[in-house]
Amino acid sequence: MIARFTRLMSASVVKKQIMGLTGLLLCGFLVGHLAGNLLIFVGAEYFNAYGHALITNPLIYVAEAGLGVLFIAHLGMAVRLIMENHKARPVKYYLKQPTGRGSTFASSTMPYTGTLTLIFLVLHILQFKFGPVYTIVHGGVEMRDLYKLVVEFYQSEVAVLWYVVCMISIGVHLTHGFWSAFQSLGFHHPSYTPLLRKISVGFAVVIAGGFASLPIYCYFQGGM
Repeated sequence: MIARFTRLMSASVVKKQIMGLTGLLLCGFLVGHLAGNLLIFVGAEYFNAYGHALITNPLIYVAEAGLGVLFIAHLGMAVRLIMENHKARPVKYYLKQPTGRGSTFASSTMPYTGTLTLIFLVLHILQFKFGPVYTIVHGGVEMRDLYKLVVEFYQSEVAVLWYVVCMISIGVHLTHGFWSAFQSLGFHHPSYTPLLRKISVGFAVVIAGGFASLPIYCYFQGGM
């Protein structure tokens, strides 16, 4: 019995490590994606040139496949851990008692914010990758006018509100997920974990705030 329990715990630790590593890699993608998208503030030419460089890069399919694998692995490990936790304690307590383990709103809502992020991602890809195709000539090169597509789409208050709500959800997810990923990988110590928690909050605010600013800016651009 003890040996079986040890094996189960070891398997659970490995799943958490995989989820933590894939989560951090996805955080790296968010940083790069945000940096590129912020070019929309610089101007249409720069934003479209950035988009064209990505679309025409032959490695884009490899990158997209890699991102897909990371996301599926992250999601899969999360689902498996949730199912294992539920199986280990199928009946909820009638009254929750403080455990002293630092449970927060962000940590307790991870499954919900993760699910909302999945829904957002699917819709986001459908809206922009497979959305209307406008073209423009820049520097003698014909390219997709992503700037027009994005600004036009976010002339809808509903679209802007949906995006901002989803970014807030992602921010909440990151406030717990970022630092806990390091913890799962063994970076946990009373001397620097509190600092890591603060960095996690700061990272979440920058990512969520940066992305949320984009549709708001597009809305006030007033269309094309």
